[in-house]
Amino acid sequence: MPADLSPIDKAKFVAARRAVGFVEDGMRLGLGTGSTAAWMVRCLAERVQKEGLRVTGVPTSTRTADLARQLGIPVTSLDAAKWLDLTIDGADEFDANLCLIKGGGGALLQEKIVATASDQMIVIADAAKEVAHLGAFPLPVEVIPFGWQTTRSLVTETLGSLDVMGRDVTLRMNGDRPFVTDEGNYILDLHLGRIDNARQLSLVMNQIPGVVENGLFIDICDVVIVGHGDGRVDVRDINAGTVLHETVEFAETDNVFGTD
Repeated sequence: MPADLSPIDKAKFVAARRAVGFVEDGMRLGLGTGSTAAWMVRCLAERVQKEGLRVTGVPTSTRTADLARQLGIPVTSLDAAKWLDLTIDGADEFDANLCLIKGGGGALLQEKIVATASDQMIVIADAAKEVAHLGAFPLPVEVIPFGWQTTRSLVTETLGSLDVMGRDVTLRMNGDRPFVTDEGNYILDLHLGRIDNARQLSLVMNQIPGVVENGLFIDICDVVIVGHGDGRVDVRDINAGTVLHETVEFAETDNVFGTD
């Protein structure tokens, strides 16, 4: 690991390294998207190179697929893999029940499909991602481009009947153009402030015509690994009801962990 990483990047790194310790030879793995997931791909590649670990990855975005191939991790499609042993991904927020907001990187649709096609989902994060109530991070909602302004109006109107603090809905942009997902869709970011009933919100949003999927991940995540800048990790297993406190050893040397 490079010696000049910030404390947050060190936290992401140790969480990623601990997560790939769950990977066993022959597994089919969902590979997440985002800055924390990128560390996971690098840590996984290190095990592949040093241990001869045999795995097959199903990436959740084109950029994750490109990174995995670059580092020598075999990748395939979800249709070819059919079912996965484990998915490891990051999150924009998580709460005590391991409910998540994801999609800050724009890959929420593939991420949710891959995660739900897995026996287990592990989320890796730094401590700043833990919240008492979801909603401070804008909730991404993927919508088809056709009639997106009508869809946004319907989303805004629907929020009026839900238990949220804010109701501002914006179209995600990429410069002066709408951000476009890998599936060719747009993303609406819902600035809600606080979500008091995430399950209800998720169900209602997905009933609106034009909405493809939302970034609430409920009853999907099994384990959250929280990293800290000093090498400590907290491993929280929602099914076992356990929290383990461990330390991940790392050497500050350059290898597959070149920064983006």
